[in-house]
Amino acid sequence: MRRVLSSLLLGVAATSLSSQQKPNVVFIVTDDLGYGDLSSYGQEKFQTPNIDQLALNGTRFTRSYSGTTVSAPSRASLLTGLHTGHTPIRGNMEVQPEGQKPLPANIYTIFTLFKDAGYTTGAFGKWGLGHPGSSGDPVNQNIDQFYGYNCQRMAHNYYPSHLWHNNTKVELSENDDGGFGAYSQALIQEKALQFIEEQNDNPFFLFIPMVLPHAELVVPEDSIILNLRGKFPETPYMGTDSGPNFRKGGYMSQDYPRATHAAMVKRIDVYVAQILDKLNEYDLLDNTLIIFTSDNGPHREGGGDPDFFNSNGIYRGYKRDLYEGGIRVPTIISWQGKVAEGKESNFPFAFWDYLPTFADILQTEIKGETDGISILPTILGEGIQHERDFFYFEFQEMGGRQAVIKGNWKLLHLDIRNGGTYELYNIASDPSENHNIIDQFPDISEELKTIMKEARTEDPDWPLF
Repeated sequence: MRRVLSSLLLGVAATSLSSQQKPNVVFIVTDDLGYGDLSSYGQEKFQTPNIDQLALNGTRFTRSYSGTTVSAPSRASLLTGLHTGHTPIRGNMEVQPEGQKPLPANIYTIFTLFKDAGYTTGAFGKWGLGHPGSSGDPVNQNIDQFYGYNCQRMAHNYYPSHLWHNNTKVELSENDDGGFGAYSQALIQEKALQFIEEQNDNPFFLFIPMVLPHAELVVPEDSIILNLRGKFPETPYMGTDSGPNFRKGGYMSQDYPRATHAAMVKRIDVYVAQILDKLNEYDLLDNTLIIFTSDNGPHREGGGDPDFFNSNGIYRGYKRDLYEGGIRVPTIISWQGKVAEGKESNFPFAFWDYLPTFADILQTEIKGETDGISILPTILGEGIQHERDFFYFEFQEMGGRQAVIKGNWKLLHLDIRNGGTYELYNIASDPSENHNIIDQFPDISEELKTIMKEARTEDPDWPLF
């Protein structure tokens, strides 16, 4: 679906918001957090009590999809409201010495939507959608305040030489010569909390693309990690501790990779509690929509061991896969007095649905194209919820991959540039995608192949064939 205007989707849900003050929005996107990495989603080896409480205060979604299976295109899909057959960023394309291929100038995004509605916008964390000074630089994408990593490769390292505050390079001398003086995610968290303090009297859209729990696996030496070491059997990871790739994208060694992964997720849990406390401090909780999710499935990098933690739950696949484990992500939405407490929803939606949803909340038109639908009726539990015809995903690496989901049917096209193979699954009866049944349903396979072919536009920067 293209060019969906929010006015076409307004209903009872939007009407119930007509007289209220503009709500703040806090959107937290974790990095490589698996579907099963939270105790509210089945994690048994450690607990995430604050995020679990957020779920109890809102709705926990069990069939929420990211934009795709790696960072940059997934986030581009989120921000532009376009799936990866249409987004201007469809892969992780490096720009040396620091950054990635930029979002184009004047691209319509969630930030544009909120700026046009009179909001102050902030982004704190990992960007990866345009190198410094480019059209995709956060300062050129309707973001009032940015602090964090411009480059997602640099974000592999938690004790970097520098971060960015808007277009100012912030040198972190405490980390010189391999030092461990300034933990990036802690600095980023401070700036995000400060943004809430400074904007508490103004409507704001706060985007928090956390770096955690992406590799490298490292955390400060605090009580979180000290209480976890020794709890799990460990195989030390030997990484990059010197040389030209040290703190330029290479992952450092880690003697306790499993304990460190658990500590990283538990740090996210602490950060979520801090954000909620800050909102409560300024009496903002009753007028703030909070979304917590992940950009793709769990990683196996830098010593990461998702099988040990059952990080993808019952779902097959990891980051870089288009099986459910690579794209189905935990999602919690909370809005005090608006979103039902303790509810679970299996309504299927994806990253590109957020832009039209926010347009419905703001009761404004989308001044660009979108593949999304508003899910506000589902979030609020009222009104008529429109459903889409299909979901489309693509992935540029590993020979090229595509996936289409229509209802309970899912077609995968794998290793495309090397001839390609197809797999078909019924994800209702076979959610773990164990049984390829393409030979049994040729008509359905052909229907989904046609959708797959027609869903994408050709882009010379992102060829699949």
